[in-house]
Amino acid sequence: MPELPEVETVRRDLKKYLVGASFQSIKIIDFKNGAPGATFLAKTLKGQEIKDLRRRGKLLILDLSNQNKHLLFHLKMTGQLIYQHSNKLLAGGHSLSEDSLSAAVGGKLPNKYTRAIFRFNHDGTLYFNDLRKFGYIKLVGSPELKEILRNNYGPEPMDREFSPVYLAKILKQRRAPIKAVILNQQLIAGLGNIYADEALFAAKIRPDRLAESLKNGEVLALQGAIVNIIKKAIKARGTTFRNYVDAQGKRGGFAHYLQVYQRQGQLCFLCAKPVMKIKVAGRGTHYCPHCQK
Repeated sequence: MPELPEVETVRRDLKKYLVGASFQSIKIIDFKNGAPGATFLAKTLKGQEIKDLRRRGKLLILDLSNQNKHLLFHLKMTGQLIYQHSNKLLAGGHSLSEDSLSAAVGGKLPNKYTRAIFRFNHDGTLYFNDLRKFGYIKLVGSPELKEILRNNYGPEPMDREFSPVYLAKILKQRRAPIKAVILNQQLIAGLGNIYADEALFAAKIRPDRLAESLKNGEVLALQGAIVNIIKKAIKARGTTFRNYVDAQGKRGGFAHYLQVYQRQGQLCFLCAKPVMKIKVAGRGTHYCPHCQK
């Protein structure tokens, strides 16, 4: 699943093409997670101009010219957003192949993975593809959007609110593994499996440690590691392992900086001992048993 840096990269790349464009036609194809229904979406969106493209955690938010309406996209595990205009093709999300950008989006568009098609007044087209149909499109009003953000998303690593004091507060008296706690989107928005593993390695903390067991110095180290790694990952345009291409069809450059994620069996760059893989909170988890305590 694309995480905060990957979704932010998609947002930045698509924003320059979508903001200012108006929906000309909308076609919902075999999309179980569109809301309200397909007919209502098509009727309501037609003629609406996109005023801004925002993000919260892994959620993309299109603000419409009707100031009370917002179109939400969540890619979940296998979703893709693909923008096409003349010979230009920009894709972001889950990649189906590493052979080419065309193969990564499932072939000529629209294809069997296409769940929705949005055509704009400037002749551009946005496709929502989704292999496993877990992603969603949702049209909401401003009050509902506020409720969604308030109930489902904590502060992001780059927010001022995400301080050592805040992190210490959410870890206190939580007996869940530290990795499970920092993956909770209601507590920290946007952090996923890749960057959780990397941040815990940078802070030298075992991912299966109980959250409440962290000492003040460890909390400070972890907060700093999360912020630094997310900053670097955004700058590098995210990470790629088989399933992510950014909105230019390029792989994320942060893969070159990974210390433990998907390096099980390989030697740790710091201690030259093997990196291990275990399950924590149902997620494949990579760590160095020598460096992380």
